[in-house]
Amino acid sequence: MRIPIFTDDAGWQGAQLKQAFAKRSVEAVFVSLQDCVINLAQQIPNIQIPHFDTLPPAAFVRGVAGGTLQQVITRLNVLHMLTRQGVRIYNQAQAIERTVDKAMTSFLLRMHGVATPATWVCESRAHMETIRQQAASDDQQLVLKPLFGSQGQGVRKLLHSEPLPVPMQQYVDGVYYLQQLIETADKPHDYRVFVIGGKVVAAMKRQGESWVNNVASGGRCEAIQPSRQMQALALSAAQAVDIDYCGVDIIQAANGDYYVLEVNSIPAWRGLQGVTDFNIAEVLVDDFLSQLESSTVRCVQS
Repeated sequence: MRIPIFTDDAGWQGAQLKQAFAKRSVEAVFVSLQDCVINLAQQIPNIQIPHFDTLPPAAFVRGVAGGTLQQVITRLNVLHMLTRQGVRIYNQAQAIERTVDKAMTSFLLRMHGVATPATWVCESRAHMETIRQQAASDDQQLVLKPLFGSQGQGVRKLLHSEPLPVPMQQYVDGVYYLQQLIETADKPHDYRVFVIGGKVVAAMKRQGESWVNNVASGGRCEAIQPSRQMQALALSAAQAVDIDYCGVDIIQAANGDYYVLEVNSIPAWRGLQGVTDFNIAEVLVDDFLSQLESSTVRCVQS
């Protein structure tokens, strides 16, 4: 069997996946979504994937490159169209859309009763200033995050005394996404809980030099055994966004309460692998193949 791994930068994670697939006698080929062609010239639509003469049974999504709105929509449309033509996409396009947009993630977490920090999203600078003034009167510290972003880039505390960034400033891009800062009991830290196929498979504590703890920002990793409460919260978050696998970022407040900060649909796991005694890529591949087998059996039975 041959399957594509959709990515624009294979990197370490991609190499790990390719090796894991090879151990299961599956040839994985790196393909960029931007090189695919949507051919609608014939009666039956044809999604052309480089290096594949026919549609593969499944595809693993390791990355969706950024770009203009039209480019991103087109790349996600390729995934949607492949799904409609019977290709099993892992993670599915809908799950990626739900999680790449922090506002939608926060909305779904709230709708499903998953604890997450107080969050506000709007385009109006005046409305956001009112929200900030109210937060100041409630003695709340706010964090400004880019709506689309990862690895801690553009995340910063919004001090009560500083002016709001202009709407089109870098990392704001016309939309204000503000979240209440959750203070931890000791040095700032959070947790990454890795969920695969509805199960918590690994977790780590991340502690940075500052209050931003992402591994990409220099956060140090320490393996942990997540508490039952943390596991339940991570699984509820994954269920809320309906996803095959994800990295759930969780923080514990000084009063002991846990909150989900983000759900990552294309999570990096190099830092987690460094403190884990089993091969995470192999667990991902096994779940991928198991789900493919299950979907194939359902199709045959129907």
